[in-house]
Amino acid sequence: MPEPHDHVQPLPEHHVPLAPELPLTDSTADEALDLKTQLVRFVLTGGLSAIVDYGLYVLLMALGVGRDVAKAISFVAGTTTAYLINRRWTFQAPPSKARFVAVVILYAVTFTAQVGINGLLNDAMSDAWWVTPFAFVVAQGTATVINFVVQRLVIFRIR
Repeated sequence: MPEPHDHVQPLPEHHVPLAPELPLTDSTADEALDLKTQLVRFVLTGGLSAIVDYGLYVLLMALGVGRDVAKAISFVAGTTTAYLINRRWTFQAPPSKARFVAVVILYAVTFTAQVGINGLLNDAMSDAWWVTPFAFVVAQGTATVINFVVQRLVIFRIR
């Protein structure tokens, strides 16, 4: 009778996953997507990530977390969602430690831009109900443009 652990195959020693990943088949990884397809997928992914970001932002503020801390936490959640989906679906790239480091640097830059723009607009404008979503959209839009350009032209060309 076989032992219970006999059917378990060990992972190759060279594969250490960087983060939870969506499945990627060899056939999709080999097909380069055109700019239009990448842009549409990036926008759809960004929409989902913005829902994660904004939903968590509003929830944290409702729970009494300060605006900038709430925005920082929600940014991390939203950009992590975006990276995982964009790497697999939009740019169809295999895991890469160099790419992961480049994304962390890019996200640090866009984090600074997004939290800064969001704070600036909130502080400079009235207390009207629409200021928080308006500041969020402007900050998110700026970060989205920066992210797409840098990811398409630099990060997802790293091998």
